[in-house]
Amino acid sequence: MWTVPAAVRHGGLMSEFKRSEQPADGDERDITLGWLAFHRDALQAKCEGLTAEGLVRRAAEPSRLSLLGLVRHMAEMERAYGSWPLGEDPAFQWVWGAYEDGAEDDIDCTVDDADLSYLTWMDERSKTDRALAGRHDLGTLSKVNGRSVRWNLAKLVGEYARHNGHADIIRERIDGQTGE
Repeated sequence: MWTVPAAVRHGGLMSEFKRSEQPADGDERDITLGWLAFHRDALQAKCEGLTAEGLVRRAAEPSRLSLLGLVRHMAEMERAYGSWPLGEDPAFQWVWGAYEDGAEDDIDCTVDDADLSYLTWMDERSKTDRALAGRHDLGTLSKVNGRSVRWNLAKLVGEYARHNGHADIIRERIDGQTGE
């Protein structure tokens, strides 16, 4: 599983990790959770080998997206469609800010945000995983957003898949690296 990247720990290159493979065929829960793991790891892989400066580089102008901004955004999505609706706390609060006056508090980040951004993403992922551990029936409705576990997970996997496409382009623009 995730460890704090070397770029975050030491200002150097990120360390290697073992990625989740595409899920094998199986029941709905195993396939859905398998795709979630695959897409989480795909985003992490796009960040591998980069310094903190590389992680915040906005390499696909005029877009303001960076790989670290995507990591921060996915921490928000983990909360919005994972840890919050599948957990027990009815109160919702965004991870990075209130997004007032056109601010994109998740996407807007600097090198100084690397440590906290990665740790927060991992924390939100862990909260989602803990909430899912008690939710075996994907048809169960969330008490806080009224949608099924299935709907929330499909939305979360879709967010990862969508933004992993952005991550592919950003990483290729940074250093030419391609692939899933």
